Amino acid sequence: MVNQSTIGWVKTYEGLPHTTCKSITISRTADSWFIAFAYEQEHEPTVKQHDAVGVDLGVKELATLSTGVVFPNPKHYKTHLNKLRRLSKELSRKTKGSSNRFKAKQKLAKHHAKIANLRKNTLHQITTYLGKNHATIVVEDLNVSGMLANHKLAQVIADCGFYEFKRQLEYKAKKFGCEIIIADRWFPSSKTCSNCGHIQDRPRAERTYNCGSCGHSMDRDLNAAINLSRLAKT
Repeated sequence: MVNQSTIGWVKTYEGLPHTTCKSITISRTADSWFIAFAYEQEHEPTVKQHDAVGVDLGVKELATLSTGVVFPNPKHYKTHLNKLRRLSKELSRKTKGSSNRFKAKQKLAKHHAKIANLRKNTLHQITTYLGKNHATIVVEDLNVSGMLANHKLAQVIADCGFYEFKRQLEYKAKKFGCEIIIADRWFPSSKTCSNCGHIQDRPRAERTYNCGSCGHSMDRDLNAAINLSRLAKT
C-alpha cells in the first residue's frame, strides 16, 4: 500500500519500487517556491552503443564527441542579454522601497532564473545522452577559474556551465553505469594529430587541424575528441 504524507499543500507518495526518500529541500527562486525530494534509487546499467567516447568542450561548439556527434552552444545568456539589460535599466529607475521597484526586481530575477534553467536543460540533454550510450567517457580537466580570468571570454565561458556539466556527468555516470576518465589538463589533445601522433602548436582561431607531418586535415575539436577517447584504452 502506498503511504501518503502531506507537507502543506504538497502531497508526496512513497513506496515506489527501488526508491527511498533521503531528504527534502525547500528553496525559493524569484517569486516561486520549490520543494526538492532527494531519492536513493537502484539503477541498472543501460545498454551502451559505444565502448568509449572523448568529449571536447568548447565555446563555439559546447561539446564535440569523438563519434562525430556535435552539440552546438546555444549561448542562452547572450541570446537574452538585451532583455536583461532592459529589465536592469527599468529596475534602476524605480524608487527604492516602492512596490514598483519590488515588481521590477522580481521580473529581473525571473528572467535570470529562466536563463539558468535553459542552460541546465541543455546540459542535462548532453550528459544524459553521454551516460546512456557510452561505457567510458573521457573529458578534459578544464581550468575554468583560469579561463574566467580572461575578461574577453569570461561571459561566454560562464554561459557554458562547465562546472554544472561535470556535476551532472558524475552522478549520471553512477545512474547509467558508465566510467568517467578525467584527462590531465596538460594533455595536448588539441595539439596532437589524431592520425600520426605529431604534436604542434596551432593558433586558437584556427578551427581546422592541419598536420605539418602527415598532412592530415580535420576539424580541430573532433581531432581533440578522438585523442581524448584513446585515453580509455591506455
